[in-house]
Amino acid sequence: MTLTRRLALAMGASLLALATTAQAQDALRVGAYPANPPWQNQNEDGTFEGFEVDIVTEIASRMGRTVEIQPYDFRALFVATASGRADMVISSLTITDERLEAQSFTQPYVEGALGIGTREGAGIDSLDDLNGKVVGAIATSFGETYLKEHEADAGYAELRSYDTVANMLTDLQNGRIEAVVNDEVGLRYAFQQMQGLTVGGAIQTGELFAMMMPKDSPLLEEVNGHISDMKSDGTMARLYESWLGAAPAEGSVTVTPMPVPTSASGN
Repeated sequence: MTLTRRLALAMGASLLALATTAQAQDALRVGAYPANPPWQNQNEDGTFEGFEVDIVTEIASRMGRTVEIQPYDFRALFVATASGRADMVISSLTITDERLEAQSFTQPYVEGALGIGTREGAGIDSLDDLNGKVVGAIATSFGETYLKEHEADAGYAELRSYDTVANMLTDLQNGRIEAVVNDEVGLRYAFQQMQGLTVGGAIQTGELFAMMMPKDSPLLEEVNGHISDMKSDGTMARLYESWLGAAPAEGSVTVTPMPVPTSASGN
């Protein structure tokens, strides 16, 4: 091989390495709990789909970047942003004052509620009906925090923490627990594929769903600005209706541009 040929090959390899590095730097690193439809769900081929997946994909496009979504256990999502391994995480995450101490959040795009999942005919329709019952929730989730804060009102016999929604709902279906408290939309979606389970009632908490990012991330204001633009130009409403089956309410957080929140109220 001639010297010229070797130099050409070496230069080509260097350019390829630089291109690969540049491509990796352009990627928006997103962490997601992989089994949380319709917000996000990882398919058998490893791809993600869902309402929040479409949101981050659109944001990345408007930033001129690609998106790389990696699966994490729910509790690991908080470590991913705190350690800088993820630029943002999605998973119908509720803004709380406690979380804002260590993380940053974008403006909210959904006002959520907690659903009480039970077996059909259980007669568990409200927080009061959890009295004396064995109840399940996802560890460190807003649902678990809410139940702990309202233990005196609920009067449940035991609160069991789960790492995955699948395990929690399997235990509910098999009678190992009597009720679960989790995101209402997610429960209704899951119960379409699970016989014998229903959402007995909803707890209106006023919780606001948003994307979580590392504390004071340099990308925060830019990402928040794109969310505002998506609300203003109708993109957010279109995605919401596509995944949740109804148009968002007029004046709701789904269509109202907001600043980066400094408190759990979203203000």
